[in-house]
Amino acid sequence: MAERYLVGESVAPKDVVVPEGLSKKIARNAGLLAKKTAALAEKKKLNKVKRAELKSRAAKYEKEYKTEEKTLVRMRRQAKQTGNYFVEPEAKLMLVMRITGINKMAPKPRKILKLLRLDQLHKATFVKCTVPILNMLKSVQPYVICGYPNLKTVKSLILKKGYAKVNKQRIPLDNNEIISAALGKYGIHGCEDLIHEIYTVGPNFKQANNFLWPFKLSSPNGGFVLKKHGYHEPKGGDWGNREELINELVRRMH
Repeated sequence: MAERYLVGESVAPKDVVVPEGLSKKIARNAGLLAKKTAALAEKKKLNKVKRAELKSRAAKYEKEYKTEEKTLVRMRRQAKQTGNYFVEPEAKLMLVMRITGINKMAPKPRKILKLLRLDQLHKATFVKCTVPILNMLKSVQPYVICGYPNLKTVKSLILKKGYAKVNKQRIPLDNNEIISAALGKYGIHGCEDLIHEIYTVGPNFKQANNFLWPFKLSSPNGGFVLKKHGYHEPKGGDWGNREELINELVRRMH
């Protein structure tokens, strides 16, 4: 009697022989997948803890900034009520920005600008207000604009224009992992930690500042007044120390 087969129906053999190489590959892939899944779960757990710590530190920093500001306001009011003068605290942080090119520049100021990492027009960087730095700035006054940035300016520059220097490469600050990998040993694991270290000129300011690539700014909205004249000259100009008034200029250069 002839055997009948249904169209489209296939009968698989009961004992399928799987090659040894394929079985090893399947087992290896299954092991790798299990390890990867476990590693991702562990990393997710650690990231959750890190985010919670970053959030708590950010809240602590905000509280510290507000307390400091309230203290200054209270002391100013007390001085005004008693008819005294309130001496503002000395600035610890300064922003230096280059406004001229390299043509007809003497070797000494050229070298100082290179040390300050201001090798291009409209580049800006943070410096600590120390006697050696202030003496260096005296030699390059006609070529730079400097001043004391406030918290809003520091935050805006780092969050909007901030780039990291990793292996001599310019990497955008779009992930806290970049900061943690480079500055984690100094207790800096995120943007808020970095902003706090820069703004307060903390003990690891040098490492944090060197981690930041110098900011590349644009020409200001409305343009400059006159670059070859100083800001404090009678007719007005641009170069020199603007103190707190640099914040308005930086906002026009974003």
